[in-house]
Amino acid sequence: MPSRNRHVIAVVVLVPVLAALALWAFAWPASRIAPRDLPLGVAGPPAAAAQVEKQLERHEGAFEIHRYADEAAARDAIEDRSVYGAVVVTPQGPELLTASAAGPAVAQFLQQAVGQQAVGQQAAAGGAQVKTVDVVPAPAADPRGAVLNAAALPLALAGIAAGALVTLLGLRGIRAGLALLGASALVGMVAAGIAHSWLDALGGDWWAAAGVLGLCTLAMASAVAGLAALLGTAGIGIGAATVMLLGNPFSGATSAPQMLPEPAGAIGQWLPPGAGTTLLRSVSFFDGAAATGPALTLAWWTVLGLGAVLLGSSLKARKAGAEPAAGHREFSAVG
Repeated sequence: MPSRNRHVIAVVVLVPVLAALALWAFAWPASRIAPRDLPLGVAGPPAAAAQVEKQLERHEGAFEIHRYADEAAARDAIEDRSVYGAVVVTPQGPELLTASAAGPAVAQFLQQAVGQQAVGQQAAAGGAQVKTVDVVPAPAADPRGAVLNAAALPLALAGIAAGALVTLLGLRGIRAGLALLGASALVGMVAAGIAHSWLDALGGDWWAAAGVLGLCTLAMASAVAGLAALLGTAGIGIGAATVMLLGNPFSGATSAPQMLPEPAGAIGQWLPPGAGTTLLRSVSFFDGAAATGPALTLAWWTVLGLGAVLLGSSLKARKAGAEPAAGHREFSAVG
């Protein structure tokens, strides 16, 4: 079969396959959003708290219940990112604590599901309505978290572009690493300037936000460049597909990892977009609480990616040095 015919068949087959994969990756998690072992606190007198916990357990597999002695302990747990919210039983009636900064969609869901259903009977019996308190609110300029959610795609594109350009321009070794570091640092500062300074959608220290945004970009760029250094141009496609088709839709940026179908939420937190989103929320709104895990994830991606870039350059240098020796021919005198 002529090569041109094979190319036509490849385009006709591969494009629909890629479209199907992209549709599955983005549509499947979005269409199955629901709580799955979502950490939720219950606080108050033991008897009343046990009753609330029993009502919450009717939502099979939805919540992972954490018991706290009082409202202060429940607030501390929310601020430490141990739970997304808490139901507090008080003499005046049940109270729902949320943290919209951890995910506005999760806070809204808790207000609907927990506030209206789980404690509905108790509220009706006491003749009181469920009071909702936002312990860690989202920024007033971005109450729905739209900016943080929208930032995931541009950062992914920037990381893929940086890794691809380093490869296509033929940069190797230390030069490739410096190019990745410089580009990622600038992306982090530009992104922080837009999201933090201009749109006022992020809180906390400006440099901390810029560092997280830059580290997330560097992790993705290093992964793409590292795979390309070891596998050739095909590594760019593999790295880009991993970031775009798994990292972005599985990141939980629009809701929370525990709201995605299994194992999408867990996989997303092991990839740079998910770890970066979680880390950015921690440093921006929770004073760095629960930041160690996602920070280590991004660090490992960066170290492994840059290591692969250096290893690939070393292997190519050795191969280039060995080729002349292998092709050398000695000639002997005749006669």
